[in-house]
Amino acid sequence: MTTVLLVTLVACYIVQKFLEGWKGQSWVMDWLALSKSGLERGRVYQLITFQFLHGGVWHLLGNMIVLYFFGRAMEGMLGSRGMLKLYLASGTIGGLLQMALGFAFPNYFGREGVVGASAGVFGLIAAFATHAPDEPITLLLFFVVPLTFPAKVLLIAEGAIALLGVIGPLIRVTIFDPGVAHAAHLGGMLTGIVWIRMVMSPIPPFQFWRSLARRRTPKRESPAPPTKRGWKTARKKPEELPPGEFISREVDPILEKISAQGIHSLTDRERQILQAARNKMAKR
Repeated sequence: MTTVLLVTLVACYIVQKFLEGWKGQSWVMDWLALSKSGLERGRVYQLITFQFLHGGVWHLLGNMIVLYFFGRAMEGMLGSRGMLKLYLASGTIGGLLQMALGFAFPNYFGREGVVGASAGVFGLIAAFATHAPDEPITLLLFFVVPLTFPAKVLLIAEGAIALLGVIGPLIRVTIFDPGVAHAAHLGGMLTGIVWIRMVMSPIPPFQFWRSLARRRTPKRESPAPPTKRGWKTARKKPEELPPGEFISREVDPILEKISAQGIHSLTDRERQILQAARNKMAKR
């Protein structure tokens, strides 16, 4: 899916340049870029189309580089469909936040159309850093000097830049480039954080109250089913197994399933087993 998105971005940029030469750049910005005037005219589709337009080759190339690395990482965690949903949701919600500030503060935001895949890409960065905050990341400063630091440092730095970029115009202090849609970046990051918290949670949010109700309702212990022949013993529950046997019998098959199908394919029971594994490892 990461490769499909990269090819799609390049193809869309070529189409964008063709339309700009044919219809003019103002036509492309009016009809396909995300803008207040477009939403007021009912062009809701702009929440998707703006994510596949770019302001230039370097704008496109920067987003593609980040998408290549973090898209592949998140695709391995969430699967192809899961990564695509996260990417598009981050871009859409980021665009909505940018437009919401444009309607609320028209003198500071939303005066120009918004283009770029940055909101979706920032969502992937935030999701990765939320899931693996201590994973080392190496960036090439000025494409020469390698810098290595934990993923959470990148998330904090990008979040601070986006937040200051949003607050700056409101306090009439231009800290960063006013032509950058910082609110869209911030919205994409918030989406990535919330998304990964919900997906990676051992108990889905909507199942919480149901599981809590089950705990409060006392259950009668049912007798164990009789075993065939008197010499066989009842199978132990996963929680009662020694740590080594628990990992090999219960956890390893789940990890193989995540590797093959993505973490979104896990059942509630499998998520609970992973949580039990975390608890066992924490006690050792």
